[in-house]
Amino acid sequence: MTGAADLISVRVDVNGTIYERRVEARMLLSDFLRHELGLTGTHVGCEHGVCGVCTVLLEGDAVRSCLLFAAQVDGHRLRTVEGLALPERVDVPHPGRVDVPRPEAVDNLHPLQEAFRAHHGLQCGFCTPGILMTLIPFLEEHPDATEREIREALSGNLCRCTGYQNIIAAALAYLEDPAATGLREQ
Repeated sequence: MTGAADLISVRVDVNGTIYERRVEARMLLSDFLRHELGLTGTHVGCEHGVCGVCTVLLEGDAVRSCLLFAAQVDGHRLRTVEGLALPERVDVPHPGRVDVPRPEAVDNLHPLQEAFRAHHGLQCGFCTPGILMTLIPFLEEHPDATEREIREALSGNLCRCTGYQNIIAAALAYLEDPAATGLREQ
């Protein structure tokens, strides 16, 4: 049984909102995001860092949240898939979480999300958040990426539905859009 003395404080900026929680030292970041913060866009698949569905951005870099403890991100900045779109924000009664997008208000998609929509880059959607969060920093660092380089960048993300072709098409379309901007904060 975990007592209050076994809990540690974690303070983290997630999608521009500061959260502070006391959690078990062994709590995975993926569980922290999903169960403590209610950010369920970060999915859990293999829990071994192989499938990529739990990918989030830590200080702008893609990381597997199932391989990190919540304690390891104390004092850092995270971006989850929920932080990609720029929806209208509303106050929602949820402990420690008041800056929550209304699902019906999400009409201002990130340019990469829009490219996925336009090019049918998803089917069931389970892998999509991890793929988006993998591609964002890669495409920003490689604005002239080739199809082969994009495929290599996604080699750690498993998708059983799409066959990847439309995902690659969406990524290439994103690169061709001069108005497309990413998330990496300077």
